[in-house]
Amino acid sequence: MARRRRLAHGRNAAAIAYTAPMPIRLKRVYDPAAPDDGWRLLTMRRWPRGIRKTHVDQWDKGLAPSIELLSDIQNGDIDWDDYVPRFHAEMAARPDSIESLAALRARLEAGETVTLMCSCADENHCHRSLLRGLATA
Repeated sequence: MARRRRLAHGRNAAAIAYTAPMPIRLKRVYDPAAPDDGWRLLTMRRWPRGIRKTHVDQWDKGLAPSIELLSDIQNGDIDWDDYVPRFHAEMAARPDSIESLAALRARLEAGETVTLMCSCADENHCHRSLLRGLATA
């Protein structure tokens, strides 16, 4: 959603200018880099196979689900509807997640383009989509 700010024009006049929405993108880590990716942030608990360290700008485990939560969803012990509130609870409770989310928000508020990456094939059922919501809330 675009944010509004007032700009003064002349002595008593004011105009409203709209700033661009926070630039956040979602991508699989296995997809090729693109010029408009901006800061490429890997948000996985474990390093993905076959990916060089130079393929990302930063690796932040604090934005990844815990090993336990990841295992539960991958093994089918929980479904997506159970996963979402548990992921949100982890992001709100773990100190490394709170710090990492604050750093992500700071980058976005500074107008920097950030691409959140992990290995999930379905971005609609991936923590990347949940992170975008948390970062822009």
